[in-house]
Amino acid sequence: MFSNNSTFQDSESTVTVESQIEHLLSQMTVTEKIGQMSQFNSDAHDLHQAIREGRVGSVLNEVNTEHINHMQWLATENSPHGIPLLIGRDVIHGFKTVFPIPLGQAASWNPEVLKDGARISAIEAAATGVNWTFAPMIDITRDPRWGRIAECLGEDPYLGSVMATAMVKGFQGEDLAGKGSIAACAKHFAGYGASEGGLDYNTASIPEIELRNVHLPPFKAAADAQVATFMTSFSDLNGVPASGNEFLLKQVLRQEWDYQGMVVSDWESIQHLSIHGLTGDDKESAFEAANAGLDMEMVSTCYADHLPGLLEENRISESQLDAMVANILRIKFELGLFDNPYTNPDEYPDPANNEHLQSAKQAVIQSCVLLKNDHQTLPMSLNNTASIAVIGPMADEAQEQLGTWVFDGDSQYCQTPLQSIQALAGEQSKVQFARGLGHSRDRCHDGFAEAIRIAGESDIVLMFVGEEAILSGEAHCRANIDLPGHQEQLIKAVADTGTPIVLVVMAGRPLTIEPVIGYANAILYAWHPGTMGGPGIAELLFGLEVPSGKLPVTFPRMVGQIPIYYGRKNTGRPPCHESFVHIDDIEINAPQTSLGMNAMHIDAGFTPLYPFGFGLSYTNFHYENISLSSDRISMGESVTVSAELTNTGNYEAEEVVQLYSRDPVANITRPVKELKGFQKIRLAPGQKETVHFQIHSDDLAFCNRHMQWVTEPGVFHVWIGGNSDTTLRTEFSIS
Repeated sequence: MFSNNSTFQDSESTVTVESQIEHLLSQMTVTEKIGQMSQFNSDAHDLHQAIREGRVGSVLNEVNTEHINHMQWLATENSPHGIPLLIGRDVIHGFKTVFPIPLGQAASWNPEVLKDGARISAIEAAATGVNWTFAPMIDITRDPRWGRIAECLGEDPYLGSVMATAMVKGFQGEDLAGKGSIAACAKHFAGYGASEGGLDYNTASIPEIELRNVHLPPFKAAADAQVATFMTSFSDLNGVPASGNEFLLKQVLRQEWDYQGMVVSDWESIQHLSIHGLTGDDKESAFEAANAGLDMEMVSTCYADHLPGLLEENRISESQLDAMVANILRIKFELGLFDNPYTNPDEYPDPANNEHLQSAKQAVIQSCVLLKNDHQTLPMSLNNTASIAVIGPMADEAQEQLGTWVFDGDSQYCQTPLQSIQALAGEQSKVQFARGLGHSRDRCHDGFAEAIRIAGESDIVLMFVGEEAILSGEAHCRANIDLPGHQEQLIKAVADTGTPIVLVVMAGRPLTIEPVIGYANAILYAWHPGTMGGPGIAELLFGLEVPSGKLPVTFPRMVGQIPIYYGRKNTGRPPCHESFVHIDDIEINAPQTSLGMNAMHIDAGFTPLYPFGFGLSYTNFHYENISLSSDRISMGESVTVSAELTNTGNYEAEEVVQLYSRDPVANITRPVKELKGFQKIRLAPGQKETVHFQIHSDDLAFCNRHMQWVTEPGVFHVWIGGNSDTTLRTEFSIS
C-alpha cells in the first residue's frame, strides 16, 4: 500500500527542485493548482474524494497516523500528479510532552530552552505524521489583557527575535527533510499583538515607524533563520486586514526581505476580508488575498470558488498563480515528502519518555520567576519543615497546568505540584492539602474553613493560585486581570492565621497581583508550566534548584496603566519621583493646578509592579565597574562593554545579565532603554566574573522618519544590570 511510484520522488535524481516544480506546474490544470492552495480541515465531508481529484494541498488537525498515511497514499498514488500533503497542526509548546507556555519559556531568557522544547515537540508530532506546525507565535504585545499573550515571547523585539530564531531551529532541525523535523510557521504577520483594547481579532493601528522598529524585527529574524512558512494575522492593520495587505506581503516580506517560503492565511481569514469591510464578497476577498501574494487558504474556500473566474477575467494571471503554487510545492520537496510521505511511529522514540520529561522539567525550573522573598522564606528546608499546608485551586489540577493550545497534551503524563511536594517531603514533613476554592473562578467560601485550619496547624503555607488554562489563549481576553473568583479573599483569610505564605501563581499572563503581595512572604510566578510543572516547582521551593527566570513582560499595578512597558519614550515631561503627587496627597479643595506636570497617573504612579527583566534569586548578585574598550568608535566598528558581576550570597546560581542602550538624540525620538544583549552566567558563592558584551554600530540602527534603517552618529548610553531598571551606566560616541 505504501509504495510510491512518482517520477519526482527519486532522492538520487540530479534534477533540481526548481525544474521539478516547473515541470509539475506545466502538467497541472488550474483546478489542480488551486487545489494545492487549499487547506482542508480533517472533518471535511468530501476530503478523501477531494484528495483523489488533486483539490487538496494540505490537511489540518489530523493526528491519527493510520489516517494520515492513508491520505498520503491517496495523494501520491491516486491523485493526478502524486503530490504529497502538508499535514498541519497547532504544536505550540508541546505535543504529548507539554512545556511551559511560550511566554513562560521566554522568561527563561535561555534560547536553548526554547530550541529544545521545539525540537522535542517536533519529534513527538512528526511521529504521528504531522509535518507542519503553526508556531512560533512571535507577535510583540504590551497588553496582558490580550489572551494570546500566553503564546507570545514578550514585549521586547530583541528578546522576541532571539527566542523566535531558537524555536525555528528547534522545529526545523539541521535539515528540514530530516527525521523529526517539521516546518515552522512565523505568525501572525503582523501587528496582531497591538490589537486595540487587548481584544482578539481587533483592529491594530500602528504607525509604520513603530511597526518597523517594534513589531517586524522578530519576523525578520525568523525569515533570516529560514522559517519555512509565514501566517497572516486576523487583524486589520492600519485599515487593511493582513490577509489582503500588499504592503506586508509584497513590499516587506517578498521585496524587502526576499522571503522565498510559503504564506498561509489564518483560519478563514481570507473570507473575513469582507466581514472587515475591505471587500464586498468572497470573490473580491479571493482577489485581494491572491493579489497580495497569500499562497494557501486555510479552511475557507474563497480561492477554490473564485480564482478560476478571476483568471478568466484576467484580474489574476496564471503566472501569479504558478508563483504561489511553486512556494507550496517547494516546501513539500524541502520536507522530503516526495521521497517518502509516510510515517512509521516505530522509528521514533516514545512520546513523553523520560528524556523528554526531564527537558520539560528543566524548562519549568528555568522559566519560573521569583518576585518576592522576604526574610529568605524560600527555599524551604527538607529537614526542618515539619508541616506544610498546600492550599489553592491550582495545586492539583493536571489539565489546568498545561495551559492554552494543548490539543494533544495528555494530562496522564502530568505531575502536579501537590504530588511533587508530597513526594519530595516524604515522611520528613507532614503535608496537608485543602483546595479552599473549587476552581480559580469560584466564589463559594465553603472550603475556606478547612484551608484556614490546616494553615493554622502548619509551619508554612504553599498557596497555588492563578487562572485556569481556558482563561488565556485565543479569544480569551480579559478586561480585569486580577486573580479571578475569590482567590484574593482566600489569601487574606489564610494570612490571618499568621503562618508564612508562599504564593505560587500559575497563569497565562501577567496578573495584577498588587492587592495580595503584602499578604505573601514569597511569590513565585510559574506561568502555566506544562507537564512537569509539579517537579520543577517543588525542586525550586525546596532549594534543589535556584530560580533564575526573568520577566519577559512588564507587570502593571492595575489595568489602568496598560499599556506599560520598559521601552517607552521619554516625552517632553518625563515622570520622576521628586515631582510625583499621589491622589491621596492632594489637598481637599486644592486650587486647579497641573500638580507634577509629568506623564503619570496620579493614582497608580509611573512605575510598574515589576519591571521587564526582573527576577530574584536565592542568592544576591552585585554589579559594578562598568567599562568600555573605547569611548569613541567609527561606523562599522564595535565597542566592548563590560561590568563585574559578583555572587555575594550563599547559593550557586545563574543570573541573566542584561545590556541596554539609549540613543538620546535621533531623527525620531527613541525609547529610554532598549535591550541589546543578554547572557546567563552561573557563579558560585563569592565568585566574581567580568561580563563582556560587544556592540557593533549596526546594532544601534533603527528605522527613521524616512523609513530608512540607519545608525546615526552621536552619543549612546549603555547599561548593564539584572533588569531594565538598572542604573549602572556609561556612554560612548559613534562618529
